[in-house]
Amino acid sequence: MAGNVARVTTLRLRPEGPADTGPVRRVLAAAFARPDGTTPGEVGLVDELRGSPAWIPELAMVAEYGGEVVGCALLSRVHVKSDAARYPALALGPVGVAPHRQRVGHGVAVVQAALEAATELGERLVVVLGDPAYYRRFGFTPADRLGLTSPWSGLGEPWQALVLPPDVSGQSSPPAGEVIFPPPWARV
Repeated sequence: MAGNVARVTTLRLRPEGPADTGPVRRVLAAAFARPDGTTPGEVGLVDELRGSPAWIPELAMVAEYGGEVVGCALLSRVHVKSDAARYPALALGPVGVAPHRQRVGHGVAVVQAALEAATELGERLVVVLGDPAYYRRFGFTPADRLGLTSPWSGLGEPWQALVLPPDVSGQSSPPAGEVIFPPPWARV
């Protein structure tokens, strides 16, 4: 009878570990594949962010299915420049899922895991440049409604922001201002 037991494969969500660098690169290369075969900029962006002060290891999430890394979502440090002060915030991206595992919920799951981890760390604000129809499900809205600008503000609705639930300290809403991205983002 042991041969008839159904095997259940589950999606495991966790922070990226040192052994995940190669698998994450492969997922991003496949998810953002270019017709000319060149390496997508998203691969280099994550490589550069890993070696920068913007990297937050607890917020580099992977989705593992059947022992294989099939998705990833990264939240890295950015700042909002408001008046003379700079306030910490996060940028979501890149988010990628291996083509053979797309459209089954792995992307949603890994993004949700990253946002929940950020909330647990007491983060307050996340910005993203992406498809509004996709990111709306997480609560993202046009960033201009929060008074946030960036080099991508002119793209309209794809420039989005999400205010995370306040932690127990009852912090006030994040400030409006210009979102300053670390240097690796300028090369994407």
